[in-house]
Amino acid sequence: MDADAIVVGGGLAGLVAAAELADAGRKVVVLDQEPEQSLGGQAFWSLGGLFLVDSPEQRRMGVKDSLDLALQDWFGSAQFDRPEDHWPRRWAEAYVHFAAGEKRSWLRQMGHRFFPVVGWAERGDGRADGHGNSVPRFHLTWGTGPGVVEPFERRVREHVATGRIELRFRHRVDALVTSEGTVTGVRGALLAPSDVVRGAASSRDETGEFELSAQAVVVASGGIGGNHELVRQNWPARLGTPPERMVAGVPAHVDGRMIGITEAAGGAVINPDRMWHYVEGLRNWDPIWANHGIRILPGPSSLWLDAEGNRLPAPYFPGFDTLGTLRHLRSTGHDYSWFVLTQKIIEKEFALSGSEQNPDLTGKDLKLLLSRVRPGAPGPVEAFKQNGEDFVVADSLADLAAGMNRLTGSSLIDSERLTRLVEARDREITNPFGKDAQVTAIHGARNYRGDKLIRVATPHRLLDPTAGPLIAVRLNILTRKTLGGLHTDLDGRVLDAAGQPVPGLYAAGEASGFGGGGMHGYNALEGTFLGGCLFSGRTAGRAAAAAIG
Repeated sequence: MDADAIVVGGGLAGLVAAAELADAGRKVVVLDQEPEQSLGGQAFWSLGGLFLVDSPEQRRMGVKDSLDLALQDWFGSAQFDRPEDHWPRRWAEAYVHFAAGEKRSWLRQMGHRFFPVVGWAERGDGRADGHGNSVPRFHLTWGTGPGVVEPFERRVREHVATGRIELRFRHRVDALVTSEGTVTGVRGALLAPSDVVRGAASSRDETGEFELSAQAVVVASGGIGGNHELVRQNWPARLGTPPERMVAGVPAHVDGRMIGITEAAGGAVINPDRMWHYVEGLRNWDPIWANHGIRILPGPSSLWLDAEGNRLPAPYFPGFDTLGTLRHLRSTGHDYSWFVLTQKIIEKEFALSGSEQNPDLTGKDLKLLLSRVRPGAPGPVEAFKQNGEDFVVADSLADLAAGMNRLTGSSLIDSERLTRLVEARDREITNPFGKDAQVTAIHGARNYRGDKLIRVATPHRLLDPTAGPLIAVRLNILTRKTLGGLHTDLDGRVLDAAGQPVPGLYAAGEASGFGGGGMHGYNALEGTFLGGCLFSGRTAGRAAAAAIG
Protein backbone atom coordinates (compact mmCIF):
# COMPACT_ATOMS: atom_id res chain seq x y z
CA MET A 1 0.00 0.00 0.00
CA ASP A 2 1.16 3.54 -0.79
CA ALA A 3 -0.78 4.87 2.20
CA ASP A 4 -3.36 3.82 4.75
CA ALA A 5 -5.84 6.26 3.24
CA ILE A 6 -6.20 8.49 0.21
CA VAL A 7 -8.26 11.67 0.44
CA VAL A 8 -9.44 13.03 -2.92
CA GLY A 9 -9.88 16.79 -2.57
CA GLY A 10 -8.03 19.44 -0.60
CA GLY A 11 -11.05 21.49 0.39
CA LEU A 12 -12.38 21.86 3.91
CA ALA A 13 -13.96 18.40 4.16
CA GLY A 14 -10.81 16.78 2.79
CA LEU A 15 -8.56 18.67 5.21
CA VAL A 16 -10.74 17.69 8.17
CA ALA A 17 -10.83 14.03 7.12
CA ALA A 18 -7.06 13.95 6.55
CA ALA A 19 -6.35 15.58 9.91
CA GLU A 20 -8.58 13.09 11.73
CA LEU A 21 -6.96 10.13 9.95
CA ALA A 22 -3.47 11.35 10.77
CA ASP A 23 -4.38 12.13 14.37
CA ALA A 24 -5.35 8.46 14.65
CA GLY A 25 -1.87 7.45 13.45
CA ARG A 26 -2.74 6.69 9.83
CA LYS A 27 -0.57 7.60 6.87
CA VAL A 28 -2.53 9.75 4.41
CA VAL A 29 -2.08 11.03 0.87
CA VAL A 30 -4.22 14.04 -0.10
CA LEU A 31 -4.75 14.51 -3.85
CA ASP A 32 -6.06 17.63 -5.58
CA GLN A 33 -6.21 18.57 -9.24
CA GLU A 34 -5.56 22.24 -8.43
CA PRO A 35 -2.22 23.81 -7.43
CA GLU A 36 -1.19 24.30 -3.81
CA GLN A 37 -2.40 27.90 -3.73
CA SER A 38 -5.99 26.60 -3.92
CA LEU A 39 -5.71 24.48 -0.76
CA GLY A 40 -8.89 24.93 1.26
CA GLY A 41 -11.17 24.92 -1.78
CA GLN A 42 -14.46 26.79 -1.66
CA ALA A 43 -14.35 27.29 2.08
CA PHE A 44 -11.58 29.87 1.58
CA TRP A 45 -13.91 32.06 -0.49
CA SER A 46 -16.83 31.83 1.90
CA LEU A 47 -18.10 34.37 4.41
CA GLY A 48 -17.41 31.80 7.12
CA GLY A 49 -20.92 31.50 8.51
CA LEU A 50 -21.63 28.53 10.77
CA PHE A 51 -24.96 27.23 12.08
CA LEU A 52 -25.01 26.89 15.88
CA VAL A 53 -27.90 26.25 18.25
CA ASP A 54 -28.34 27.91 21.66
CA SER A 55 -24.84 29.36 21.64
CA PRO A 56 -23.41 31.90 24.11
CA GLU A 57 -23.36 34.42 21.22
CA GLN A 58 -27.09 33.93 20.68
CA ARG A 59 -27.87 34.25 24.36
CA ARG A 60 -25.86 37.46 24.66
CA MET A 61 -27.93 38.89 21.78
CA GLY A 62 -31.18 37.98 23.55
CA VAL A 63 -31.97 35.02 21.29
CA LYS A 64 -33.78 32.06 22.83
CA ASP A 65 -32.95 28.93 20.84
CA SER A 66 -33.22 25.22 21.56
CA LEU A 67 -32.48 21.85 20.04
CA ASP A 68 -36.21 21.19 19.59
CA LEU A 69 -36.73 24.50 17.75
CA ALA A 70 -33.71 23.86 15.51
CA LEU A 71 -34.91 20.36 14.65
CA GLN A 72 -38.37 21.78 13.87
CA ASP A 73 -36.80 24.34 11.54
CA TRP A 74 -34.47 21.82 9.89
CA PHE A 75 -37.11 19.20 9.15
CA GLY A 76 -39.64 21.84 8.17
CA SER A 77 -37.10 23.06 5.62
CA ALA A 78 -35.81 19.68 4.47
CA GLN A 79 -39.28 18.27 3.75
CA PHE A 80 -37.88 14.75 3.35
CA ASP A 81 -40.34 12.74 1.26
CA ARG A 82 -38.44 9.95 -0.50
CA PRO A 83 -37.61 6.35 0.49
CA GLU A 84 -33.91 7.11 -0.06
CA ASP A 85 -34.09 9.91 2.52
CA HIS A 86 -33.46 7.48 5.39
CA TRP A 87 -29.74 8.29 5.71
CA PRO A 88 -30.12 12.00 4.85
CA ARG A 89 -32.67 12.21 7.65
CA ARG A 90 -30.32 10.45 10.09
CA TRP A 91 -27.48 12.76 9.08
CA ALA A 92 -29.70 15.81 9.56
CA GLU A 93 -30.64 14.79 13.08
CA ALA A 94 -27.01 14.00 13.96
CA TYR A 95 -25.80 17.30 12.53
CA VAL A 96 -28.31 19.43 14.43
CA HIS A 97 -27.30 17.67 17.64
CA PHE A 98 -23.65 18.42 16.76
CA ALA A 99 -24.50 22.09 16.15
CA ALA A 100 -26.28 22.24 19.51
CA GLY A 101 -23.51 20.32 21.25
CA GLU A 102 -19.77 20.02 20.82
CA LYS A 103 -19.33 21.88 17.53
CA ARG A 104 -18.50 25.25 19.10
CA SER A 105 -16.18 23.89 21.82
CA TRP A 106 -14.41 21.61 19.32
CA LEU A 107 -13.67 24.59 17.08
CA ARG A 108 -12.66 26.85 19.97
CA GLN A 109 -10.09 24.31 21.13
CA MET A 110 -8.37 24.85 17.77
CA GLY A 111 -8.41 28.65 18.11
CA HIS A 112 -11.55 29.39 16.08
CA ARG A 113 -13.53 32.48 17.14
CA PHE A 114 -16.87 34.08 16.19
CA PHE A 115 -17.96 37.66 15.52
CA PRO A 116 -20.28 38.57 18.42
CA VAL A 117 -23.37 39.61 16.40
CA VAL A 118 -25.32 36.56 15.18
CA GLY A 119 -26.92 36.95 11.75
CA TRP A 120 -30.48 36.01 10.83
CA ALA A 121 -30.22 34.30 7.47
CA GLU A 122 -32.96 32.51 5.50
CA ARG A 123 -35.88 33.78 7.60
CA GLY A 124 -38.30 31.44 5.92
CA ASP A 125 -41.69 31.05 4.31
CA GLY A 126 -43.84 32.43 7.13
CA ARG A 127 -44.98 29.12 8.66
CA ALA A 128 -43.97 28.02 12.16
CA ASP A 129 -43.41 24.47 10.95
CA GLY A 130 -42.23 25.44 7.45
CA HIS A 131 -38.94 26.44 5.91
CA GLY A 132 -36.58 28.89 7.57
CA ASN A 133 -34.74 29.88 10.72
CA SER A 134 -37.11 30.90 13.51
CA VAL A 135 -34.21 32.74 15.18
CA PRO A 136 -30.78 34.07 14.19
CA ARG A 137 -28.24 31.21 13.95
CA PHE A 138 -25.67 32.46 11.42
CA HIS A 139 -22.41 32.73 13.40
CA LEU A 140 -19.82 34.64 11.40
CA THR A 141 -16.23 33.44 11.76
CA TRP A 142 -13.71 36.05 12.84
CA GLY A 143 -11.47 35.73 9.79
CA THR A 144 -14.31 34.57 7.45
CA GLY A 145 -13.61 31.55 5.25
CA PRO A 146 -9.83 31.56 5.72
CA GLY A 147 -10.48 31.60 9.47
CA VAL A 148 -12.49 28.38 9.14
CA VAL A 149 -9.83 26.70 7.01
CA GLU A 150 -6.81 27.76 9.08
CA PRO A 151 -7.07 25.35 12.05
CA PHE A 152 -7.41 22.35 9.76
CA GLU A 153 -4.72 23.44 7.33
CA ARG A 154 -2.45 23.95 10.35
CA ARG A 155 -3.21 20.47 11.64
CA VAL A 156 -2.58 18.95 8.21
CA ARG A 157 0.71 20.80 7.70
CA GLU A 158 1.91 19.69 11.14
CA HIS A 159 1.36 16.11 9.99
CA VAL A 160 3.08 16.89 6.68
CA ALA A 161 6.15 17.97 8.66
CA THR A 162 6.23 14.61 10.46
CA GLY A 163 5.63 12.60 7.28
CA ARG A 164 2.19 11.39 8.35
CA ILE A 165 0.42 13.30 5.53
CA GLU A 166 1.60 13.85 1.98
CA LEU A 167 0.01 16.61 -0.13
CA ARG A 168 0.09 15.91 -3.86
CA PHE A 169 -1.27 18.75 -5.98
CA ARG A 170 -1.99 18.65 -9.73
CA HIS A 171 -3.06 15.02 -9.33
CA ARG A 172 -6.39 14.55 -11.10
CA VAL A 173 -8.17 11.33 -10.20
CA ASP A 174 -9.81 9.74 -13.24
CA ALA A 175 -10.88 6.40 -11.77
CA LEU A 176 -11.21 4.46 -8.54
CA VAL A 177 -9.34 1.15 -8.56
CA THR A 178 -11.39 -1.81 -7.37
CA SER A 179 -10.63 -5.46 -6.65
CA GLU A 180 -13.47 -7.94 -6.13
CA GLY A 181 -15.83 -5.10 -5.23
CA THR A 182 -13.46 -3.37 -2.80
CA VAL A 183 -11.98 0.04 -3.56
CA THR A 184 -8.22 -0.33 -3.28
CA GLY A 185 -6.92 2.95 -4.68
CA VAL A 186 -7.06 5.55 -7.41
CA ARG A 187 -5.47 6.30 -10.74
CA GLY A 188 -5.35 9.41 -12.85
CA ALA A 189 -3.32 12.04 -14.65
CA LEU A 190 -0.50 14.30 -13.52
CA LEU A 191 -1.23 17.86 -14.60
CA ALA A 192 1.35 20.45 -15.55
CA PRO A 193 2.43 22.82 -12.75
CA SER A 194 0.41 26.04 -12.58
CA ASP A 195 1.08 29.36 -10.88
CA VAL A 196 -2.37 30.89 -11.48
CA VAL A 197 -3.87 32.80 -8.58
CA ARG A 198 -6.26 30.97 -6.26
CA GLY A 199 -9.59 30.39 -7.98
CA ALA A 200 -8.42 31.13 -11.53
CA ALA A 201 -8.68 28.37 -14.13
CA SER A 202 -5.58 26.17 -14.22
CA SER A 203 -4.47 24.20 -17.26
CA ARG A 204 -5.47 20.61 -17.90
CA ASP A 205 -2.26 19.76 -19.74
CA GLU A 206 -1.22 16.22 -18.77
CA THR A 207 2.42 15.34 -18.05
CA GLY A 208 2.04 11.74 -16.93
CA GLU A 209 -0.04 9.19 -15.05
CA PHE A 210 -0.18 7.86 -11.52
CA GLU A 211 -1.75 5.05 -9.54
CA LEU A 212 -1.89 4.78 -5.75
CA SER A 213 -3.21 2.10 -3.42
CA ALA A 214 -4.66 2.35 0.07
CA GLN A 215 -7.02 0.59 2.45
CA ALA A 216 -9.48 3.49 2.33
CA VAL A 217 -10.37 6.23 -0.14
CA VAL A 218 -12.29 9.29 1.02
CA VAL A 219 -13.97 11.29 -1.76
CA ALA A 220 -14.16 14.95 -0.73
CA SER A 221 -14.13 16.57 -4.14
CA GLY A 222 -16.99 19.08 -3.89
CA GLY A 223 -20.10 19.59 -5.97
CA ILE A 224 -21.18 20.64 -9.46
CA GLY A 225 -21.76 24.41 -9.14
CA GLY A 226 -18.93 25.37 -11.51
CA ASN A 227 -20.27 23.11 -14.27
CA HIS A 228 -23.34 24.93 -15.58
CA GLU A 229 -24.04 22.22 -18.14
CA LEU A 230 -24.33 19.68 -15.32
CA VAL A 231 -26.43 22.11 -13.25
CA ARG A 232 -28.91 22.45 -16.10
CA GLN A 233 -28.88 18.69 -16.67
CA ASN A 234 -29.93 18.08 -13.06
CA TRP A 235 -32.24 21.10 -12.80
CA PRO A 236 -35.58 19.97 -11.29
CA ALA A 237 -38.90 20.65 -12.99
CA ARG A 238 -40.29 21.97 -9.68
CA LEU A 239 -38.00 25.03 -10.09
CA GLY A 240 -39.15 25.71 -13.64
CA THR A 241 -36.91 25.75 -16.67
CA PRO A 242 -33.12 26.08 -16.23
CA PRO A 243 -31.85 29.65 -16.70
CA GLU A 244 -30.05 30.45 -19.92
CA ARG A 245 -27.97 33.10 -18.14
CA MET A 246 -26.35 32.46 -14.77
CA VAL A 247 -23.29 33.71 -12.94
CA ALA A 248 -20.87 31.33 -11.27
CA GLY A 249 -20.57 31.44 -7.51
CA VAL A 250 -17.71 28.93 -7.58
CA PRO A 251 -14.67 28.41 -9.85
CA ALA A 252 -14.70 26.11 -12.86
CA HIS A 253 -12.84 23.29 -11.09
CA VAL A 254 -15.99 22.64 -9.01
CA ASP A 255 -16.99 20.35 -11.83
CA GLY A 256 -18.62 17.30 -10.22
CA ARG A 257 -16.26 14.85 -12.00
CA MET A 258 -15.54 12.73 -8.95
CA ILE A 259 -19.21 12.18 -8.21
CA GLY A 260 -19.61 10.49 -11.60
CA ILE A 261 -16.31 8.62 -11.20
CA THR A 262 -17.41 7.29 -7.82
CA GLU A 263 -20.77 6.28 -9.27
CA ALA A 264 -18.96 4.35 -12.01
CA ALA A 265 -17.10 2.42 -9.28
CA GLY A 266 -20.36 1.32 -7.67
CA GLY A 267 -21.30 4.20 -5.39
CA ALA A 268 -24.91 5.34 -5.51
CA VAL A 269 -25.87 8.97 -6.16
CA ILE A 270 -29.19 10.11 -4.70
CA ASN A 271 -31.18 13.34 -4.87
CA PRO A 272 -29.16 14.89 -7.75
CA ASP A 273 -32.09 17.24 -8.43
CA ARG A 274 -31.71 18.93 -5.04
CA MET A 275 -29.55 22.02 -5.38
CA TRP A 276 -29.10 25.47 -3.89
CA HIS A 277 -28.71 28.55 -6.08
CA TYR A 278 -29.10 32.17 -5.10
CA VAL A 279 -31.24 34.81 -6.80
CA GLU A 280 -29.26 37.88 -5.66
CA GLY A 281 -26.13 37.41 -7.77
CA LEU A 282 -24.02 40.25 -9.15
CA ARG A 283 -21.61 39.97 -12.03
CA ASN A 284 -18.25 40.69 -10.45
CA TRP A 285 -16.67 43.85 -11.86
CA ASP A 286 -13.22 42.55 -10.81
CA PRO A 287 -13.50 38.81 -11.50
CA ILE A 288 -11.14 36.07 -10.34
CA TRP A 289 -12.69 33.23 -12.32
CA ALA A 290 -14.75 33.18 -15.51
CA ASN A 291 -18.30 34.52 -15.15
CA HIS A 292 -17.52 35.26 -11.50
CA GLY A 293 -20.63 36.07 -9.48
CA ILE A 294 -20.96 37.59 -6.00
CA ARG A 295 -24.05 37.25 -3.86
CA ILE A 296 -25.71 40.14 -2.07
CA LEU A 297 -26.64 39.19 1.50
CA PRO A 298 -29.56 41.59 1.77
CA GLY A 299 -31.44 43.05 4.68
CA PRO A 300 -35.24 42.99 4.36
CA SER A 301 -36.00 46.54 3.14
CA SER A 302 -35.35 46.56 -0.62
CA LEU A 303 -38.40 46.44 -2.89
CA TRP A 304 -38.11 43.27 -4.97
CA LEU A 305 -39.47 43.37 -8.54
CA ASP A 306 -39.41 40.82 -11.29
CA ALA A 307 -37.99 41.69 -14.71
CA GLU A 308 -41.31 43.21 -15.81
CA GLY A 309 -41.63 45.43 -12.76
CA ASN A 310 -44.10 43.32 -10.78
CA ARG A 311 -43.59 43.27 -7.03
CA LEU A 312 -42.79 39.82 -5.68
CA PRO A 313 -45.52 38.39 -3.43
CA ALA A 314 -45.10 37.43 0.23
CA PRO A 315 -43.05 35.72 1.57
CA TYR A 316 -40.53 36.42 -1.19
CA PHE A 317 -38.72 39.24 0.55
CA PRO A 318 -34.94 39.76 0.61
CA GLY A 319 -33.31 37.15 2.83
CA PHE A 320 -36.39 35.00 3.47
CA ASP A 321 -36.93 32.02 1.15
CA THR A 322 -34.21 31.44 -1.42
CA LEU A 323 -35.60 28.52 -3.40
CA GLY A 324 -39.20 29.71 -3.10
CA THR A 325 -38.12 32.99 -4.67
CA LEU A 326 -36.13 31.16 -7.34
CA ARG A 327 -39.15 29.03 -8.20
CA HIS A 328 -41.36 32.12 -8.46
CA LEU A 329 -38.88 34.00 -10.63
CA ARG A 330 -38.43 31.05 -13.00
CA SER A 331 -42.18 31.29 -13.72
CA THR A 332 -41.75 34.84 -15.05
CA GLY A 333 -39.82 33.83 -18.16
CA HIS A 334 -36.78 35.96 -17.32
CA ASP A 335 -33.37 35.17 -15.85
CA TYR A 336 -33.09 38.27 -13.68
CA SER A 337 -35.00 40.45 -11.22
CA TRP A 338 -34.50 43.82 -9.47
CA PHE A 339 -33.96 45.36 -6.08
CA VAL A 340 -35.15 48.97 -5.79
CA LEU A 341 -33.74 50.77 -2.75
CA THR A 342 -32.08 53.91 -1.43
CA GLN A 343 -28.58 54.91 -0.47
CA LYS A 344 -29.68 54.68 3.17
CA ILE A 345 -30.65 51.04 2.67
CA ILE A 346 -27.53 50.05 0.78
CA GLU A 347 -25.32 51.55 3.48
CA LYS A 348 -26.75 49.36 6.22
CA GLU A 349 -28.33 46.36 4.55
CA PHE A 350 -26.02 45.30 1.73
CA ALA A 351 -23.28 42.83 2.55
CA LEU A 352 -21.42 40.84 -0.06
CA SER A 353 -20.70 37.17 0.35
CA GLY A 354 -17.09 36.09 0.17
CA SER A 355 -13.89 36.48 2.12
CA GLU A 356 -12.38 38.82 -0.47
CA GLN A 357 -15.40 41.15 -0.24
CA ASN A 358 -15.04 41.59 3.52
CA PRO A 359 -11.45 42.67 4.14
CA ASP A 360 -12.22 43.91 7.65
CA LEU A 361 -13.59 40.58 8.88
CA THR A 362 -11.19 38.47 6.84
CA GLY A 363 -8.18 40.48 7.97
CA LYS A 364 -9.46 40.76 11.56
CA ASP A 365 -9.07 44.53 11.24
CA LEU A 366 -11.00 46.22 14.05
CA LYS A 367 -10.31 49.74 12.78
CA LEU A 368 -11.66 48.89 9.33
CA LEU A 369 -14.60 47.06 10.89
CA LEU A 370 -15.68 50.23 12.69
CA SER A 371 -16.22 51.89 9.31
CA ARG A 372 -19.38 49.76 8.95
CA VAL A 373 -21.18 51.86 11.55
CA ARG A 374 -20.12 55.17 10.03
CA PRO A 375 -22.00 56.93 7.21
CA GLY A 376 -21.48 55.49 3.76
CA ALA A 377 -21.61 52.02 2.28
CA PRO A 378 -18.80 49.54 3.02
CA GLY A 379 -15.93 49.97 0.56
CA PRO A 380 -16.53 46.76 -1.46
CA VAL A 381 -20.27 47.56 -1.73
CA GLU A 382 -19.57 51.11 -2.89
CA ALA A 383 -17.08 49.74 -5.42
CA PHE A 384 -19.80 47.54 -6.90
CA LYS A 385 -22.19 50.47 -7.00
CA GLN A 386 -19.62 52.56 -8.85
CA ASN A 387 -18.20 49.88 -11.16
CA GLY A 388 -20.64 46.99 -11.35
CA GLU A 389 -22.65 46.56 -14.52
CA ASP A 390 -25.80 45.60 -12.58
CA PHE A 391 -26.29 48.94 -10.76
CA VAL A 392 -28.45 51.92 -11.77
CA VAL A 393 -28.35 55.13 -9.68
CA ALA A 394 -30.78 58.04 -10.20
CA ASP A 395 -32.44 60.95 -8.41
CA SER A 396 -35.97 60.22 -9.64
CA LEU A 397 -38.08 57.16 -10.37
CA ALA A 398 -38.47 58.24 -14.00
CA ASP A 399 -34.71 58.34 -14.45
CA LEU A 400 -34.32 55.08 -12.55
CA ALA A 401 -36.83 53.29 -14.79
CA ALA A 402 -35.09 54.64 -17.88
CA GLY A 403 -31.73 53.40 -16.58
CA MET A 404 -33.13 49.96 -15.82
CA ASN A 405 -34.44 49.68 -19.36
CA ARG A 406 -31.15 50.87 -20.84
CA LEU A 407 -29.28 48.26 -18.84
CA THR A 408 -31.42 45.39 -20.12
CA GLY A 409 -32.02 46.76 -23.61
CA SER A 410 -35.76 46.53 -23.10
CA SER A 411 -38.80 48.63 -22.19
CA LEU A 412 -40.18 46.28 -19.54
CA ILE A 413 -40.10 48.78 -16.67
CA ASP A 414 -42.93 51.30 -16.91
CA SER A 415 -42.12 54.50 -15.03
CA GLU A 416 -45.70 55.28 -14.03
CA ARG A 417 -46.32 51.75 -12.78
CA LEU A 418 -43.08 51.79 -10.80
CA THR A 419 -44.11 55.09 -9.24
CA ARG A 420 -47.48 53.67 -8.14
CA LEU A 421 -45.77 50.67 -6.52
CA VAL A 422 -43.23 52.77 -4.65
CA GLU A 423 -45.78 55.33 -3.49
CA ALA A 424 -48.10 52.58 -2.23
CA ARG A 425 -45.25 51.03 -0.29
CA ASP A 426 -44.21 54.42 1.10
CA ARG A 427 -47.69 55.13 2.46
CA GLU A 428 -47.46 51.93 4.52
CA ILE A 429 -44.11 52.86 6.07
CA THR A 430 -45.44 55.88 8.00
CA ASN A 431 -46.77 53.70 10.85
CA PRO A 432 -45.05 50.94 12.85
CA PHE A 433 -47.94 48.70 11.79
CA GLY A 434 -49.99 48.12 8.67
CA LYS A 435 -51.10 45.49 6.16
CA ASP A 436 -47.96 45.37 3.98
CA ALA A 437 -46.29 42.09 4.95
CA GLN A 438 -42.80 43.26 4.00
CA VAL A 439 -43.12 46.43 6.07
CA THR A 440 -44.30 44.29 8.98
CA ALA A 441 -41.24 42.08 8.47
CA ILE A 442 -38.93 45.11 8.53
CA HIS A 443 -40.35 46.28 11.84
CA GLY A 444 -40.16 42.73 13.17
CA ALA A 445 -36.51 42.38 12.19
CA ARG A 446 -35.63 45.51 14.10
CA ASN A 447 -36.98 43.91 17.26
CA TYR A 448 -33.83 41.78 17.13
CA ARG A 449 -30.89 43.67 18.61
CA GLY A 450 -28.36 42.50 16.02
CA ASP A 451 -30.50 43.58 13.08
CA LYS A 452 -31.24 46.97 14.59
CA LEU A 453 -27.54 47.59 15.29
CA ILE A 454 -25.92 46.71 11.99
CA ARG A 455 -28.30 45.02 9.57
CA VAL A 456 -31.68 46.72 9.04
CA ALA A 457 -32.07 50.36 8.06
CA THR A 458 -34.45 52.62 9.95
CA PRO A 459 -37.82 52.32 8.14
CA HIS A 460 -38.22 55.21 5.70
CA ARG A 461 -39.95 56.18 2.48
CA LEU A 462 -38.03 55.23 -0.66
CA LEU A 463 -38.93 58.67 -2.02
CA ASP A 464 -37.55 60.48 1.03
CA PRO A 465 -35.04 62.88 -0.58
CA THR A 466 -32.76 62.66 2.48
CA ALA A 467 -32.41 58.90 1.97
CA GLY A 468 -31.35 59.06 -1.71
CA PRO A 469 -30.24 58.66 -4.33
CA LEU A 470 -32.46 55.86 -5.61
CA ILE A 471 -30.74 52.64 -6.65
CA ALA A 472 -31.83 49.70 -8.77
CA VAL A 473 -29.79 46.49 -8.80
CA ARG A 474 -30.21 43.79 -11.42
CA LEU A 475 -30.08 40.40 -9.73
CA ASN A 476 -28.78 37.33 -11.54
CA ILE A 477 -29.16 33.66 -10.65
CA LEU A 478 -25.91 32.51 -9.06
CA THR A 479 -24.94 28.83 -8.91
CA ARG A 480 -23.68 27.54 -5.60
CA LYS A 481 -24.30 24.24 -3.83
CA THR A 482 -25.14 20.62 -4.57
CA LEU A 483 -27.61 19.33 -1.97
CA GLY A 484 -27.72 15.73 -3.21
CA GLY A 485 -24.75 13.45 -3.82
CA LEU A 486 -23.08 10.20 -2.89
CA HIS A 487 -25.25 8.06 -0.63
CA THR A 488 -23.48 7.47 2.71
CA ASP A 489 -24.34 5.94 6.06
CA LEU A 490 -23.59 7.59 9.41
CA ASP A 491 -19.95 6.44 9.20
CA GLY A 492 -19.50 8.21 5.87
CA ARG A 493 -19.27 4.88 4.01
CA VAL A 494 -20.45 5.14 0.42
CA LEU A 495 -23.41 2.85 -0.28
CA ASP A 496 -24.14 0.97 -3.49
CA ALA A 497 -27.45 0.78 -5.35
CA ALA A 498 -28.66 -1.91 -2.93
CA GLY A 499 -27.87 0.26 0.09
CA GLN A 500 -24.80 -1.74 1.13
CA PRO A 501 -21.41 -0.15 1.90
CA VAL A 502 -18.81 -0.27 -0.86
CA PRO A 503 -15.78 -1.66 0.99
CA GLY A 504 -12.94 0.82 1.33
CA LEU A 505 -14.92 3.82 0.06
CA TYR A 506 -15.98 6.91 2.04
CA ALA A 507 -17.27 10.36 1.10
CA ALA A 508 -17.56 13.72 2.82
CA GLY A 509 -18.56 17.31 2.17
CA GLU A 510 -20.53 18.51 -0.81
CA ALA A 511 -19.78 15.35 -2.82
CA SER A 512 -21.97 13.47 -0.33
CA GLY A 513 -24.62 16.18 -0.09
CA PHE A 514 -22.76 17.20 3.10
CA GLY A 515 -23.69 13.80 4.51
CA GLY A 516 -26.01 10.95 3.63
CA GLY A 517 -26.58 12.05 0.08
CA GLY A 518 -28.51 15.16 1.06
CA MET A 519 -28.89 16.02 4.74
CA HIS A 520 -30.46 19.38 3.83
CA GLY A 521 -33.33 17.80 1.92
CA TYR A 522 -34.88 20.40 -0.38
CA ASN A 523 -33.73 23.55 1.47
CA ALA A 524 -30.86 24.88 3.53
CA LEU A 525 -30.84 27.05 6.63
CA GLU A 526 -27.48 28.76 5.83
CA GLY A 527 -24.28 28.37 7.78
CA THR A 528 -24.80 24.66 7.18
CA PHE A 529 -22.51 24.12 4.19
CA LEU A 530 -19.20 24.73 5.96
CA GLY A 531 -20.59 23.00 9.03
CA GLY A 532 -21.59 20.04 6.89
CA CYS A 533 -18.03 19.82 5.58
CA LEU A 534 -16.67 19.90 9.13
CA PHE A 535 -19.07 17.26 10.45
CA SER A 536 -18.96 14.86 7.50
CA GLY A 537 -15.18 15.21 7.12
CA ARG A 538 -14.67 14.48 10.79
CA THR A 539 -17.08 11.55 10.68
CA ALA A 540 -15.57 9.94 7.57
CA GLY A 541 -11.99 10.49 8.76
CA ARG A 542 -12.62 8.93 12.15
CA ALA A 543 -14.60 6.01 10.73
CA ALA A 544 -12.00 5.25 8.06
CA ALA A 545 -9.19 5.43 10.63
CA ALA A 546 -11.02 2.95 12.87
CA ALA A 547 -11.63 0.53 9.98
CA ILE A 548 -8.05 0.45 8.73
CA GLY A 549 -6.29 -2.70 9.90
